[in-house]
Amino acid sequence: MQRLDKQFIGNRWVPSAGQRRLPVTNPYREEVIAEVTVGDPADVDSAVAAARRALPAWRASSGAERAVYLEGFAEALTRRRDELIRLSSTNNGKVLAEAGIDLDDAIACYRYYARQARELDQRQGRLVELERDGVEARCYHDPVGVVGLITPWNFPLVTSAWKLAPALAAGCTVVLKPSEVTPLPERALAEIALEVDLPAGVLNLLFGDGEGIGAPLAAHPGVDKVSFTGSNRVGEAVMRAAAERTADVSLELGGKSPILVMEDADPEQAADWVMAGIYFNAGQICSATSRLIAHEAIADRLYDALAVRIDALVLGNPLEDMTDMGPLTSARQRENVQAYLAIAEGERLRAVRDASHRTLPQRGYFVAPTLYRDVPTHSRLWREEIFGPVLCARSVASEEEAIELANDSDFGLAATVVSGDGERARRVGRQLQAGSVWLNSEQLVLPETGWGGFKRSGIGRELGPWGISAYLAVKHLVGPA
Repeated sequence: MQRLDKQFIGNRWVPSAGQRRLPVTNPYREEVIAEVTVGDPADVDSAVAAARRALPAWRASSGAERAVYLEGFAEALTRRRDELIRLSSTNNGKVLAEAGIDLDDAIACYRYYARQARELDQRQGRLVELERDGVEARCYHDPVGVVGLITPWNFPLVTSAWKLAPALAAGCTVVLKPSEVTPLPERALAEIALEVDLPAGVLNLLFGDGEGIGAPLAAHPGVDKVSFTGSNRVGEAVMRAAAERTADVSLELGGKSPILVMEDADPEQAADWVMAGIYFNAGQICSATSRLIAHEAIADRLYDALAVRIDALVLGNPLEDMTDMGPLTSARQRENVQAYLAIAEGERLRAVRDASHRTLPQRGYFVAPTLYRDVPTHSRLWREEIFGPVLCARSVASEEEAIELANDSDFGLAATVVSGDGERARRVGRQLQAGSVWLNSEQLVLPETGWGGFKRSGIGRELGPWGISAYLAVKHLVGPA
């Protein structure tokens, strides 16, 4: 059994100051496959000190120089792709095809920010157009400094790429805390850092939980910025800790995203996009379109089409190609989802499909793919993020009602619009309060487009040019022309 009891600090594996260990579980077999340290604030102190020592030289390097290392990460991940896909499936529970999409996403992200790093060189010192004669102003973009990155368990290697790649491209040094639930794939980042000869202290990788590593990292006076992806409860704690020293913060938090199906949509095609939006990764997606808003003229046909597709989903071993949906990533997450299903039973929600319609595998943290129709808007299942394969549906009588219902949420991360009229879909999408809106499409997340949301879905944007901007501070030099 693998033991992750060392921390990667200053390009060396050093014993963690934390004494306790946490089990790392294969969610399909329900077996412990590794142990990981809980970490300790002393580990954070050491990692931040290493990052601060590395910062002056790394900050002074050119974007072109940093791009070489980012391309090295992309090439190393490509070489290890098959290995890391299987490791991710084993540790996380997602099926092989989904883990493959994840790895390709991460690789593309490192390549994209290698290009952004080179372009950053061209942006430095640009003249600012001024209306005043005799004065010259030039604009520069400096790295914010040492950044703490805290990533979740649902997309190992992906979320870390979304943060690590732009931070390194910008010239920041990093202390990265991956989730203690899925640490095995993320360990490869430290191995790759050594392989590409990344300067010591530029990337420090700390294993541990929120108490041992996460909270001390967010509160550390030597950390200039914190970027966190996860729950609202923890994100709010990160924000409070950063506020005490006025540190920069980016937060990608919860979602309760809608998918709107207009009456002019093809119900069979719409059903495919609905399925992809909620049952991918067993529903453990912050952008999961878990609220289905269907026009009443098409709703019954859509529910029937969804029932057929749900029945056809194969639940089982994520390492087998025939499997469509694996288990939830942890016993704790299964318990969280089951608590919502108990609420649904108490509210007597009308199930089109739930656990009564199928037999679950005898082992693994499985939850049956579920669809409730006519869910009241005051139900907790309609309003709260479940983070599992549970879809709640309502029908509406008009486009205006659909838009109003879609926007009636505390969250605004993503949305999907399905319509037979592309211009109509675009018009509706422009009225939705969401950071990403897909039109007649599955959820395409591209490194060139921004990621983040409105309202309680977070602060700031990842990916695209906004991703690197999140790790840069604007500086102007002003003087006589």
